[in-house]
Amino acid sequence: MKRLLSGNEAIARAAWEAGAVVGAGYPGTPSTEILEAFAPYPDVYAEWSPNEKVALDVAIGSAIAGRRAFATMKHVGLNVAMDSFWSVSMTGVEAGLVVVSADDPSLHSSQNEQDNRFLARWARVPCLDPADSQDSHDFMVAAFDLSERFDTPVLLRPTTRVCHTSSPVEVGEIRNRRPVPDTYVRNLAKYDMAPANARARRPVIEHRVEALADYAESSPLNRVEMRGTRLGIVTSGVAYAYAREVFPDASTLKLGMVYPLPRALIADFAAQVDTLIVLEELDPFVEDQVRLMGIRLHEPPTRPTYPHTKSIFPLMGELDPAVVRTSAITAGLLEAPALTSVATTANGFGNGVAANGIPYAAGGTSPSFRTLPLTPVEVAPRPPVLCPGCPHRSSFYVLHKLGVTVNGDIGCYTLGMAKPLDALHTAGCMGASIAVAHGGSVAGDPGRHVAVIGDSTFFHSGIPALLNVLYNRSNVVTIIMDNRITGMTGHQDNPGTGHTLQRQETVEVDIEGVVRSLGFPPDKVRTISSYDVKALEKQLKTWLKEDGPAVLITQEECALLPTAKAAYLPLAVTDACNGCTICFRIGCPAILQSDELDARTQRPLALIDQVMCTGCEICAQVCPRDAILFREQVAHV
Repeated sequence: MKRLLSGNEAIARAAWEAGAVVGAGYPGTPSTEILEAFAPYPDVYAEWSPNEKVALDVAIGSAIAGRRAFATMKHVGLNVAMDSFWSVSMTGVEAGLVVVSADDPSLHSSQNEQDNRFLARWARVPCLDPADSQDSHDFMVAAFDLSERFDTPVLLRPTTRVCHTSSPVEVGEIRNRRPVPDTYVRNLAKYDMAPANARARRPVIEHRVEALADYAESSPLNRVEMRGTRLGIVTSGVAYAYAREVFPDASTLKLGMVYPLPRALIADFAAQVDTLIVLEELDPFVEDQVRLMGIRLHEPPTRPTYPHTKSIFPLMGELDPAVVRTSAITAGLLEAPALTSVATTANGFGNGVAANGIPYAAGGTSPSFRTLPLTPVEVAPRPPVLCPGCPHRSSFYVLHKLGVTVNGDIGCYTLGMAKPLDALHTAGCMGASIAVAHGGSVAGDPGRHVAVIGDSTFFHSGIPALLNVLYNRSNVVTIIMDNRITGMTGHQDNPGTGHTLQRQETVEVDIEGVVRSLGFPPDKVRTISSYDVKALEKQLKTWLKEDGPAVLITQEECALLPTAKAAYLPLAVTDACNGCTICFRIGCPAILQSDELDARTQRPLALIDQVMCTGCEICAQVCPRDAILFREQVAHV
């Protein structure tokens, strides 16, 4: 039976078919939808864990107890879970365990562009690299079998295009699940990694890698497709699709298992073709290993200027057919079509790249393809901004106004860096804001440091950093921006929402209670409505004059939640507006510059977009002339 599934949906379906009972993860683009798609299947348990390490440990516990399990995260999430990842590589498993780590080439929603195939190799864990939704499904099923056959966790490494692109998938039905063992088997030599036991397990890992390498030689995950002998391409992941499109006549060695590599298979394939290249996305993971095998690869006339890079294709960013084709022409693998002289089009466009990726010159085209005349279009810039009604906006407005040093990290609130709010000085990885602020403070920075962190990120990795600030009596004011949801990745629940992934009601963890339980003095912890600008400014001014750590919790639900949307009431600007521009400084996209100018100042008057405005009242609070009506006033107009 075929279904149209995204890569993420296919992974979820395959986990269920393979008999996985437990799925745990932390939301992170592009992996988020895997658990959301898995949770509705019958007789499974799925959870959003506080962070990726916890998620992997949950999955490990299930696998040791004898039930198949998996953990999901984005590529940087695996960094958080590496301690557990390496540990379970040492111990092995009872039932199948799969770690899904979704890489994000081109940094669509990430702070770095790491290639997690290297983490698999480092931890001695087999790595599967799917090319499309069907691969995502089939490789996930295979991963559980591999895990049990070789007593190892398995890393599945889809990338953004694979995760979010839909294609037909041949699906099956659930297989027989492993029976639950009668007892939790106590095996200290295998599962207690005290040094003596760990030393004994170390050679086991290396023998396992050798066995996996032998398996890779004949594995159906790796496939040779011979079409001719002129050009051979070793490829994996989504790059396989680009290879087939750009080089339709080339032979391909499609690697589904990229660690460990099938050395003999690669050597045999290389011997059958005149020219051999490696086409892969991001780092030269396969290319470097092929060279170390002593296998000759095509050497282009000119090499890229980056040190230690790939010889033909870009080291950074996503590949696509145009990039692959242009790189191949530069490397002498494809001929650039001859340009014919024609009249220059009226639009006067110069050099560029056609839709098929072949460079063309001004006034020229190729007899092998046709291009339509292009008309230049002036596209208005659209810098990222906080949504209308975002409860984070007021805090950044106040912080910018106070001129303090603000350290942030990853979440919706990272947009506090953008103009006109222009409040953030740093934005590191998840949970870094508090410790970075502490580091700046103890380094002797004379200014008071402020850390901003979201509610989900606070539960993820902010608590230890806040404990460190308290323990070391740091002069850091921490603002925990509680919008009652994990916002940036699409509204996933967290320990502060009162609901689980499977929509069960649960304890709603009180952030203020958690902070107080750490030992903060009563007068150094306070919760204030995110929309109360005056209260926020007053409290911050007080604490910025004092020594010692303090925590301000700003709390209002995300403006995009259904309950918030139901309460929208657009505000309005009155004739009292004189174009002072202060309301523009909060960076709300619902506040526009009118075409009408103030008669005295000749500045544009403010105008509120009635469709976009939520009625949060931040603009009304900062207006010095009371020219913006509050909700109560609007309701009576």
